[in-house]
Amino acid sequence: MNEVPKTTPKADPAALSTPVKARRRRWPWLLAGLVVIGAGAGYAWKAGLPPFAPAVQAPPPPGQPGVRRGGGAPAIPVTAAAASVEDLPILLDALGTVQASNTITVVPQVSGRITEIAFREGQEVKAGDVLVRIDPRSFKASLDQAVATKAQREAQLANARLDLQRYQQLLRSNGTSQQTVDTQRAQVAQLEAQVQFDQATIDSARVQLDYATIRSPIEGRVGLRQVDLGNLVSSSTTTGIVVVTQLKPITVNFTLPQQTLPQVMQALAAGPVTVEARLAEFAPPRLDGTPAPPNPIGQLVTIDNQVDQTTGTIRLKATFPNEDQRLWPGAFVNTRIQVAVLRGVTVLPLVAVQRGPQGPYAFVVRDDNTVEQRNITLGTIAGNQAVVLAGMRVGERAVTSGALRLVNGSLVQVAEPVRPPPSVPQARRRPQQAPPAATPPAEAPATPPPARP
Repeated sequence: MNEVPKTTPKADPAALSTPVKARRRRWPWLLAGLVVIGAGAGYAWKAGLPPFAPAVQAPPPPGQPGVRRGGGAPAIPVTAAAASVEDLPILLDALGTVQASNTITVVPQVSGRITEIAFREGQEVKAGDVLVRIDPRSFKASLDQAVATKAQREAQLANARLDLQRYQQLLRSNGTSQQTVDTQRAQVAQLEAQVQFDQATIDSARVQLDYATIRSPIEGRVGLRQVDLGNLVSSSTTTGIVVVTQLKPITVNFTLPQQTLPQVMQALAAGPVTVEARLAEFAPPRLDGTPAPPNPIGQLVTIDNQVDQTTGTIRLKATFPNEDQRLWPGAFVNTRIQVAVLRGVTVLPLVAVQRGPQGPYAFVVRDDNTVEQRNITLGTIAGNQAVVLAGMRVGERAVTSGALRLVNGSLVQVAEPVRPPPSVPQARRRPQQAPPAATPPAEAPATPPPARP
């Protein structure tokens, strides 16, 4: 049996258009409401009205991190140092050269063959110690010849004097003439002169014999020898046999700008001026961990009598005892000389001083942990300290690090400067040998998977 199809009723076009038109009329009102709500929220956020009002926080205690009242930027960590009253020494630094007090090149004064070298290279010798011996036989023979010649002349002189006495007695009895007496007197004078000449020849021969033994003229240290045993040397040798340098005391020559000359001269007029050779700053650490000895301290001796026109500097000379022989001839050293002391001045670390268009200034830390940018007047700058003439009082703190992020009124957190821990020497330990690697156990054979049915 055939079913009759059902007929679906058609929707009315007028009824379908009614909800769409209602929705189109409603969305402008919704958009306007959203705009009003957003504007109100923005006004409340800017005005700090609830629920956008920030929580009220107490100011952080000194030395503790915190933020500004009202939710501003957090405190900036800095370090600070207080201005203090001190005695500030005026120091002048310069680069100097160590020079031996005396440097002697041992050169032979006679010609001959070296028969003995009586020193070791690097040995400490005293004045008069024998260094080298030259073959003395020819000089000894010359001395003996001069002594024999003098003895012969002395015998002739004695005979001539006796003849002169005889002639003088004969002259009283008219037994001879005056001319004979005068001739004999001249003969005696001639022989006396010859005896004196022979004595001078003996002295010269003794000096030549003494030159065959070369002695150290000063107390010092012997260097490397330039001539070996058995070589023939002469007085025309330019290189010499060895060089002896005096290390105790030792001198240091250094230069300063000519502008410092009045200060140095005034310091010399007031009394002895000390000079420090700064060696500990650049010395390598010791293997046992012990600290380096203090820097050598010397005394300024003199100032050169003229200024170097090419460099505009003045040369100075200082002497050091050098008992420990840490100063070596020819080495470069950094020297520091104290020319004056400023008594009872207000000083501030130089790292706390900033430079600006209006001159030097510093960020001064207030009691409420905020900073004030304050102009200061500086005086003498010595090393890492600066004299403050105006702008800061004793006890006020100035920022020494972290000032690049600061402005006038910034909130800061003052922290202690970081100091490296003291180095503690540790005993050397022998490297421990690694234990022998354990033999890995043999792997069990893999169990074959069960066969699928």
